[in-house]
Amino acid sequence: MVELSAALAGQHNNILAKMVPSPIRVVDDKFSTIDGILKLTLGEPDFAAPEHIKQAIIRDVQADDSHYSSSQGVLALREAISDYLVDRFDTPRYDPATEVSVTVGAAEAISATFQALFNPGDELIVPTPTFPLYASVAQTLGIEVIGLNTAPDFIVTPAKLTAILTAHPNAKAILLNYPSNPTGVTYSETELKALVAILREHQLLVIADEIYAELVYDAKHTSMARLLPEQTVLISGVSKSHAMTGYRIGYVVGPAELMKQVGKAHQAMVATAPGPMMAGALEALRNGREDPEKMRVVYEERRDLVLAGLAEAGFTAAQPGGAFYIFAKIPNFLNTNDTEFVYDLADTVKLGVAPGSIFGAGGEGYIRISYAASTENLKSAITRLKHYVDLRK
Repeated sequence: MVELSAALAGQHNNILAKMVPSPIRVVDDKFSTIDGILKLTLGEPDFAAPEHIKQAIIRDVQADDSHYSSSQGVLALREAISDYLVDRFDTPRYDPATEVSVTVGAAEAISATFQALFNPGDELIVPTPTFPLYASVAQTLGIEVIGLNTAPDFIVTPAKLTAILTAHPNAKAILLNYPSNPTGVTYSETELKALVAILREHQLLVIADEIYAELVYDAKHTSMARLLPEQTVLISGVSKSHAMTGYRIGYVVGPAELMKQVGKAHQAMVATAPGPMMAGALEALRNGREDPEKMRVVYEERRDLVLAGLAEAGFTAAQPGGAFYIFAKIPNFLNTNDTEFVYDLADTVKLGVAPGSIFGAGGEGYIRISYAASTENLKSAITRLKHYVDLRK
């Protein structure tokens, strides 16, 4: 172990020093110390990346693709992203040269976008409960996050949006993540158009994180990039749609003037995404359009399985319209302090789920279950949950 010099003690970024690591990872790491635990904590598909994508990466490595590409990503992939968005979601055709950047996952896309488009003190509206990364990145940049508590239905309605804009007339932007992590909530075209009318009136910048767009169960996903392209920066990637989380390829698209700044931030952070991984993403978007459908069918079956099991155990949860999470309310006959509940659940029956409060206001008293796990494990999880309930009744 290396001891820090006394002269260097306290030499750190003061903002980062006040931050805690990802609360989801903190919980997951703690559960990992419990032998035999079944974890449904992370949004990690249990599927392997499709074979044709892996083979495309192998071919690219064998072709000695070990050099820098264009900072914004290989042109063929940017063209594929543009074509894919038009074909799948009826967006405008983004110019691959000026309106598309390939990033190291959607997480880097979020960081680059926030760094490029906000100044310290700018107000960003973030509906909660939500993925904790948004607030963490905003905090490092001095962006003021204005939480919009959407409980109990977890939907941003025109009334809620109007109220928050009345209270914060200087807000610069809103972040919309749908289908949502952690609730699985998504929006119909009609619902989005009602929000768009308000967003257009207020000239609010929209950061649309649509990473789960391919995992919508009951209707086709409607992108903000189609309804309000002149005010929208769209963030997505292939991690969830093609089970490529570890390959770390995301992307950002938007109006050229905004993307010029996003591109600068991206370039300063990572220079470029890795070539072989971009080759895999190119294969996914050109020749793997049907891959998400196969996974989506299985996810929907798993969603219904978990919902039924939760109901039998006394939990209530709205049916998620997308993604692979269920946000379930802890019944009143159990300990409704969600943090205490999940740790007791883990200790008692070796089942790990995420406490709802780590996702912000409105999440208290809920748990998030990821059903991006094998059907066998999900059945075992329900059995363990029911056993826990029987023990605590």
